[in-house]
Amino acid sequence: MASHRKPRQRPLTGGPARAAATLALAGAATATAFEGTSQADPRPTPAQVKSEVDRLYEEAEAATEQYNGAKEQADEAERALTGLREETARKTDQLNTARSALGTLAASQYRSGSLGTTVRLALASDPQEYLSQASFIARAGDRNAAGITTVRRRLDEVGKLREKAAGRLADLRSRQDEISGHKAVIEEKLTAAKNLLARLTAEERAAYEAQSSGGPASAPAAPAAPGGSTPPPPSDGSRAARAVAFAYTAIGKPYVWGATGPGSFDCSGLTQAAWRSAGVSLPRTTYTQINAGRRVSRDQLAPGDLVFFYSGVTHVGLYIGNGQMVHAPRPGSTVRLAPIDSMPWAGASRPA
Repeated sequence: MASHRKPRQRPLTGGPARAAATLALAGAATATAFEGTSQADPRPTPAQVKSEVDRLYEEAEAATEQYNGAKEQADEAERALTGLREETARKTDQLNTARSALGTLAASQYRSGSLGTTVRLALASDPQEYLSQASFIARAGDRNAAGITTVRRRLDEVGKLREKAAGRLADLRSRQDEISGHKAVIEEKLTAAKNLLARLTAEERAAYEAQSSGGPASAPAAPAAPGGSTPPPPSDGSRAARAVAFAYTAIGKPYVWGATGPGSFDCSGLTQAAWRSAGVSLPRTTYTQINAGRRVSRDQLAPGDLVFFYSGVTHVGLYIGNGQMVHAPRPGSTVRLAPIDSMPWAGASRPA
């Protein structure tokens, strides 16, 4: 009878088996993320899709700001490395010149010093001329010592510059690796959002776009002002007015993560470009722009102020008055007007 029994299944206890089981469970969890407990209707509801897509866009924007920061540091490291390399080349030329001069002096001394001073004086056809040469050789010896000092100093300078350049190169490569990591995260989030949106009907997707016009993860939009009026750009010629005027000209241009214009922008790229047009230099990222000016409270907002959103300060717009801003919301959208009440408030600052 024992020969007809079904063999007992061995438990999955080994490392590879455990890993395979873990991956299988993770895959199953991913596949049912939006299905709930019912197997009858696996298709997520539009509300579920909107919630998840908003979350993905918010995370992508946070990664975009980290990308922007890493890229700014990489650009700085590259500029510094270029400067160090140019300075090293100049110092190397100076070193070679000092070495050449030192070699010339040494060769001259060798040739002129092959005979003793008394013998050379006795054999000289013009003793006075020889005495003048001997005096020159003595001075050349002093210059030889100075030349050796110069060569040593130049060698030290070149060595230190090369060490600095090596450090900058290592920093640049580190920043480039960081950029690649953030880029991969951004593309992963955006691909996931695109795939989710593709599961909606055309009407559902249009409704999502209409509801999300305020930005990623927008809340129900509150009226910008009584009557919903859009304020015209200020015309007082101030820097803030020029920044706002620039923002108005950018309306309709596409959002592209990492872009600073002129044809496309991300959120902090737009505010940086707007204030740059007014002669004010802002840092590249949302989390540095918020500290680039004087903090202002919400009830003190004036056109041109930077308005920030989300707990991680991952989104920024340019306030234009009447409770409205111009901002670059998210991938797939364009620069547009939106009420500042459409996203979770984080703070505001005034660059100038």
